[in-house]
Amino acid sequence: MARTQEVASRTAEVETAIPTADEILARARALVPALRERAKQAEKNRRIPDETIAEMQAAGLFRVLQPKRWGGYEMHPNVFYDTMITLAEGDMSTAWCYGVIGCHNWQMGLFDDQAAQDVWSKDTSVLVSSTYMLTGKAMPVDGGYRFSGHWRFSSGSEHCDWIFLGGLVDPESGNTDARTFLLPRSDYEIVDTWDTHGLRATGSHDIIVKDVFVPEYRTHKMVDGLMCNSPGNAVNTAPLYRMPFAQIFIRSVSTSAIGALQHMLDEFIDYARVRTTVTGAKTAQDASAQLVCAEAAASIDEMKTVLHHNMDVMYDKAANGVFVPIPDRLMYRYQSAEVPERCSNLAQRIFKAGGGSAAFNTKPFSRIFTDISTGRQHAANQADSIGRNWGGVMLGLDNTDYFI
Repeated sequence: MARTQEVASRTAEVETAIPTADEILARARALVPALRERAKQAEKNRRIPDETIAEMQAAGLFRVLQPKRWGGYEMHPNVFYDTMITLAEGDMSTAWCYGVIGCHNWQMGLFDDQAAQDVWSKDTSVLVSSTYMLTGKAMPVDGGYRFSGHWRFSSGSEHCDWIFLGGLVDPESGNTDARTFLLPRSDYEIVDTWDTHGLRATGSHDIIVKDVFVPEYRTHKMVDGLMCNSPGNAVNTAPLYRMPFAQIFIRSVSTSAIGALQHMLDEFIDYARVRTTVTGAKTAQDASAQLVCAEAAASIDEMKTVLHHNMDVMYDKAANGVFVPIPDRLMYRYQSAEVPERCSNLAQRIFKAGGGSAAFNTKPFSRIFTDISTGRQHAANQADSIGRNWGGVMLGLDNTDYFI
């Protein structure tokens, strides 16, 4: 009873302090100049600066999707993605880490509430990293699992005290029980491996776990996320927590590319307005430069519109207890995956239109372009294979993609 009263009291306090969507976006916008100033050093250090994480915490940005019962705001997902886009106009690596870590505060709302108590009972600002690769091996024991594995690509892990790890229960038996396992920092090792040409500041290092115990309540079945019927729904009843898990996650690793492209376009416009080439030609009068500016601006607007529309549709269906049809999810999956592909292609054209001077590290074009290109490499952003599966389903073949 005391525990219930404590949570209810904290929820009431939070509700009176919840900012508006405009206030959240204004706070994110206020961070952009500092993110741009820190971007080169963050890239060199292969790590988001501690002060950046602290400033995002102070601004309440990580609370956008967090359950109200645990100090969160339970906002519409479009507020979260618009925040990502805004932060990416400062630095895509920062926005990338915000996207994946902030998404985890939403997934915590899908776990049995005892898991959230483990993570947030003493401090509701504690952050969770992840890597959902299904390389973990979970062997059933009394009360839970013995868990081991080696994972790659855990973005922002050095700033987090807990982690979500993908794994299969008793995989040698042919079991297809895929789950997310929640572990405290003491149960895993971060191995410094992240040395890449883009998104360097994300610090997306390897994770190693050696035979630790994970209780049953600190696991989340992927099929529950697919069916929008998770243990956490018993206490987190807002429509936000009945949206498809995969649909929320995939946008957390594609959306930052939109903001990065906007940053590149803004920088190019300022640069090209006054640039004269070595031959005396004005870039502002170059037809290729003019066209790519128009195409980039229109594409950014279109990609935002599709993102907002898809989230609005899924949120409304969740609010009305309607299952999001599989064909719709396949389309949304592809529309998410093609975002980094489109942004990378447009960024390459902007880079080319900038000429030789654009290649110098005194300008941000090269870093932005490589960040977008690296983001495109994520498994959730493989537009060709995802599109082929969707097209095959339209042509009567069986669906082979269940991360939808």
